[in-house]
Amino acid sequence: MSGIYIHIPFCASRCIYCGFYSTTGLELRQKYVDVVCKEMTMREVSSPIETIYFGGGTPSQLTPEQLRQLFLYINKVYAPHVTEVTIEMNPDDVTPEYAETLSQLGVNRVSMGAQTFNDERLRFLRRRHSSSQVYDAVRILREAGICNISIDLMYGFPGETLDDFRRDIDAALALDVEHISAYCLMIEEGTALHRMGVEAADEETERAMYEMLIDCLTAAGYEHYEISNFARPGYRSRHNSSYWNDTPYIGLGAAAHSYDGHCRSWNVADIRAYIAAIERGELPTECEELDADTKYNDRIATALRTRDGLNLGELDERHRQYCLTEAQRFIADGLLEIVDNNLRLTRRGLFVSNMVMSELMLV
Repeated sequence: MSGIYIHIPFCASRCIYCGFYSTTGLELRQKYVDVVCKEMTMREVSSPIETIYFGGGTPSQLTPEQLRQLFLYINKVYAPHVTEVTIEMNPDDVTPEYAETLSQLGVNRVSMGAQTFNDERLRFLRRRHSSSQVYDAVRILREAGICNISIDLMYGFPGETLDDFRRDIDAALALDVEHISAYCLMIEEGTALHRMGVEAADEETERAMYEMLIDCLTAAGYEHYEISNFARPGYRSRHNSSYWNDTPYIGLGAAAHSYDGHCRSWNVADIRAYIAAIERGELPTECEELDADTKYNDRIATALRTRDGLNLGELDERHRQYCLTEAQRFIADGLLEIVDNNLRLTRRGLFVSNMVMSELMLV
């Protein structure tokens, strides 16, 4: 089954750590929505649509009317048989009226960037919300009938201690949401955070915070099903799991990526160029044909992120033998293990996953 990802690049303001394509040009919202609807009619699908994901940017910067327009076209063009419809939101965008609109449209999962429950750190990140608004947002969404809520947490702030992060974890657990994603603060080139010259937390502190995160969330009943993701039983992100499970998906909008099982493609990361191309009746898309070695590398980089791991039976003989040969030293070091013919990272291997995966890839 396929998924649809719709990139909504609009933000009221930019967070200092963000490396995703976005714009504060809110005056382009209606034009952009019109063009995304047109792109839908230009893209065919060969299998039923099971998941829909509105990512950003900040999708909750769209008006209820603009969301209704997008759903009208989704239903008309793709006639989806969806099990999961997710929208990313900022906590301060959650109002009773907006939540009711989402529920009426069939949105059944909301992902919110809480990041931290420390208001000083929220101001440092240039986030628009306060910690109290996260609690309000969860309550409002519940009252609107949305019973699958995910929050993002961030750790590794400059000067953050283990006790600081433990307070954030405890605050997140108090919300009793169905899903928690947690990421170490990354200082990516090109972001405001990088230009500020902020230094990352030291590796020992990052590791200790990650270990604490795993211990606390699994003790609270969350399944650690992917390197950065934890879910109550039955609440894994189905859409994001498609990326890790080699399932085809369609990306709509500026900078959106698509995958059909054979080719990887992406739209131009420029909202004005994207709009102009679609209005001319052209898809502003570049495509990369995936050969067998590239697909193998992609499977290493995605499947090994998950607790289920890489099914060795899915590999052809050449790639399976290469993978097993390269994996032996990591198995011996306790960083990888094979369970039911699945190669997967051990808990010790999770923190050095990028190194392990890169060593298993073909050059």
